[in-house]
Amino acid sequence: MLDALLVAGQTTSDDLISIVAADPARTAAALDRLLDLALAWEAPGGIRALTGVADALRAMPGVVSGLRPASPEPAPPDEVAARIAELSPAAAALLRHVDAHGGEGTTGSARRTVSPAEARTPAEELLSRRLLVPREGDTVVVPGEVGLALRGGRTTTEPVDEVPTLATSSRDAALVARTAAGAAFDVVRRVELLLDHWGVQPPSVLRSGGLAVRDLKLVARELHVDEPGAALIVEVALPAGLVAEGAQPDGSPAWLPTDEFDVWSGRPIAERWSRLVGGWLASSRVPSLVGSRDPAGKSWNALAPELSSGLAEEARRLALRVLAEVPEGEVLAAGTGVASLVQRIGWLRPRRPAVFTDLVTWALDEAAVLGVTGAGGLPPSGRLVADGDLSGAAAAIDDHLPRPVEHVLLQADLTAVAPGPLESEVARRLHLLADVESRGGATVYRFSAGSLRRGFDAGWSALEVRDFLTSVSQTPVPQPLEFLVDDVARTFGSVRVGHAEAFLRADDEAALAALVHDPRARTLGLRLLAPTVAISTSPIDVLLPRLRELGAAPVVEAADGTVRVSRPDLQRARPRRGRRPAGALEARQAAQVQAVATAIRAGDRAGASRPTLTDATTPSGALAALREAIESGSTVVIGYVDNHGASGERVVEPRRLDGGRLSAYDLRADDVREFAVHRITGVRRG
Repeated sequence: MLDALLVAGQTTSDDLISIVAADPARTAAALDRLLDLALAWEAPGGIRALTGVADALRAMPGVVSGLRPASPEPAPPDEVAARIAELSPAAAALLRHVDAHGGEGTTGSARRTVSPAEARTPAEELLSRRLLVPREGDTVVVPGEVGLALRGGRTTTEPVDEVPTLATSSRDAALVARTAAGAAFDVVRRVELLLDHWGVQPPSVLRSGGLAVRDLKLVARELHVDEPGAALIVEVALPAGLVAEGAQPDGSPAWLPTDEFDVWSGRPIAERWSRLVGGWLASSRVPSLVGSRDPAGKSWNALAPELSSGLAEEARRLALRVLAEVPEGEVLAAGTGVASLVQRIGWLRPRRPAVFTDLVTWALDEAAVLGVTGAGGLPPSGRLVADGDLSGAAAAIDDHLPRPVEHVLLQADLTAVAPGPLESEVARRLHLLADVESRGGATVYRFSAGSLRRGFDAGWSALEVRDFLTSVSQTPVPQPLEFLVDDVARTFGSVRVGHAEAFLRADDEAALAALVHDPRARTLGLRLLAPTVAISTSPIDVLLPRLRELGAAPVVEAADGTVRVSRPDLQRARPRRGRRPAGALEARQAAQVQAVATAIRAGDRAGASRPTLTDATTPSGALAALREAIESGSTVVIGYVDNHGASGERVVEPRRLDGGRLSAYDLRADDVREFAVHRITGVRRG
């Protein structure tokens, strides 16, 4: 009703009720509600919206109908319908296209002032018949009376008082609960595996914040999920407090598990799941944007600081609350169920921006991956999540979670089959020694030289590997696997790597040994590799002067064995810059004089203005005075508080007032500036 009132302007209650596609009794009740709330009032000429309501509703275009306000003196509906009937097919199609895309367009090369007989293009046909109205620049809009005619005299083509129904189908409630529990178990296990891996090999933090694309691909490969699934797991761990930006030993920033992860990983699976869901539900992060492009064409990275929305939490909670209205034993219908839920939420929240629809759809997809929903419906645990009872949800899902097993079946083809979800500690250790080959009702792990080498790199011995395999397997350890473990253990460590900054080579073994064992050379980190070769942990530029202090006479040896003797680098001073040309100085001084003169004239005009009885100091009075100045093209003096809290006066020529911002020509700055309306403390005539 309020949207229709903004479209129609000042009108009678009967006319207002007639243009709303709803039951007249409900429409009349809604109008009474608007009058009670003082959002509309009964003026002598009819009912009109309160001043400022249009700005508060962002009424360009309308929030429900998409219509713009009618012209100040609209033509009768019959006349508007006759003008539309006269249009050519191309002009009629153009009019409907502009109306369907916000009611605003541009004229391009079309002439604005032509008669219907002179019109040569579809745009000129519409302009000549006042079906498109010019605005500032080359912008044109569809006035409200034309939009009403295109909709058959109503603001919408569909009734607005009917709540959209949810498309549902029957589904076994036990199946919904089991599906959700399986997804919950998987997400907990994957978060655990991810942070175990990051605790040893943490990925770096990008300069702009976030996770690099290559690191996200590694996560997807490590967890056997696609990249959107990997992004969701990473983004869920962040608001749950399990991962944060930290520093590696060399000081470089990296994504590391937090101390909370160690506590979290020791709790029951149901409690771990509820913490992940609680963080996701209250988070402003938008994982589904990862991999897409921002308005500037740059790809969104996971964990990036900008990857958030103030509407994300509301979209998740509202989606679950509406889904909870579906009775037990029913789920959203395949294909149309999600669309019907999005339509219901759009009816409940008509003022939300278009991106809110995407946020609701993404929330349903994320809820299915996290085990909040299952098979398109809400299990008892999901309904408790929708009510905000996370502890109750953990207790409800615990009975449906798969029970972990502690054994595997080793096979001669170097694989191990886990007949169910493994205990956390067993899964961690087995994941270190083998790679996951397939998942499902049973998980298949494959042993290889590379996977076993990971265990040896972590400090395991061949005996410890064999003891672990024997303890977790219900079948004897196959001979091929024993041979593989022995082969990897035999070759492991045959090549050793150490750190050295420089080497020393001498033909005199005694002199080199004396130098290495000299107490004064202890800080150089010297170590003999052979009787005539030693290495040092100090760089060459530090090592050379220290060796000379110890009485040695070292020279630098090149890679080909030749001796390099270099003289010190020659040093020079940079010449001073010459003075600026006289012409540049004169131009700069002239510009400064011009700026000072402009500021003085603006100050004189501000000082010549004195408050009068018509000065606007209230918000409504200030808006009215600014609108009057825009219509008359006059100059006003505004009191303005800047971003630092400093107040002052500006002499401006208002141009446009839209969306809570004033566009005006600032005489002192000699430029068009934007002013926030809520920072304007007063307006008076200049």
